[in-house]
Amino acid sequence: MDKVLFPKMILDALATVTYAGTKKNLIESEMVADTPAVAAPAKEGDPWKVKVVLTFPRDTDPFLKSTVKATEAAIKYHCGQEVEVTIETEFKTAPRPEVGQMLPDVKNIIAVSSGKGGVGKSTISANLAIALARLGYKVGLLDTDIFGPSMPKMFNVEDERPYAIKKDGRDLIVPVEQYGVKLLSIGFFVSPTTATLWRGGMATSALKQLIADADLTLLQTLPITGAVIVSTPQQVALADARKGIDMYRNEKVNVPILGLIENMAWFTPAELPENRYYIFGKEGCKQLAEEMQVPLLAQIPLVQSICDNGDAGTPAALSSETATGLAFINLAQAVVTVTNRRNKEQPETKIVGMHP
Repeated sequence: MDKVLFPKMILDALATVTYAGTKKNLIESEMVADTPAVAAPAKEGDPWKVKVVLTFPRDTDPFLKSTVKATEAAIKYHCGQEVEVTIETEFKTAPRPEVGQMLPDVKNIIAVSSGKGGVGKSTISANLAIALARLGYKVGLLDTDIFGPSMPKMFNVEDERPYAIKKDGRDLIVPVEQYGVKLLSIGFFVSPTTATLWRGGMATSALKQLIADADLTLLQTLPITGAVIVSTPQQVALADARKGIDMYRNEKVNVPILGLIENMAWFTPAELPENRYYIFGKEGCKQLAEEMQVPLLAQIPLVQSICDNGDAGTPAALSSETATGLAFINLAQAVVTVTNRRNKEQPETKIVGMHP
């Protein structure tokens, strides 16, 4: 080509490209990271070479591809189709950590799981987290219930709204802290009085964002230290708990079972604290624990005060002066014991591979 290219010519071309995210051109949007690089042909017949570095807000920018194509087209239109154009991209927000590397400073990640709903997994999770915090451990609790998140209510923080801070180039969600526990829940981002009618894909996407942007998470994202299985003593719940144990023990999952928790083990009325009524069956989880060769970590009674405390946002574990509060403190100590034993005797858990 006859003419000589200068960086100013490239900048003029970039000024004709509109970035849809701001409705302004690339120059006005301050997206040109540095002065465009222009290299003359090494020998006759070779093309001029132009390199432009564009800065986007994030690596998931929906306008990235279209903007890059428009930039290349604008340079060729203004400077000649024979120009060899290279567009490089960088991001104001650093990309999320790779799978398996999100929580390098977290020692143990424990999944509280159940084979079926209605067995009190949320109640156990809340009280276990608080009890661990009371024992002096740093605890975070991630409420992964997309359709019925209850942790904001149980922790009396329904009106709280997490905010984001910038750290190491990333926008991270700051968990709500209550009772010594750092808490994140989908419930903070939806109306507590409106049903969350999300389809599977939307639910999955929301959970992934909550996990990744909060630096917290699950089987295909982080290596789980171990799982505790919650069940009631009735046979229907035990059958599902057995399936849950088998799932974790599957060779493709291979997450250690730390133990079983029998919830609603018996009913004790407040006026008769020494009485036990086995409404859902007697010692079903104890029998299952023996069968599956896992520890029985605790038997938590069905007591009205546990329900009342949960509804009031003051979980029973906040007080060790009551029988129920002491039961959760003992549960936390048992979880610490089995977790330490697991870490001493077994290798680190590998994250579950994602296969088509």
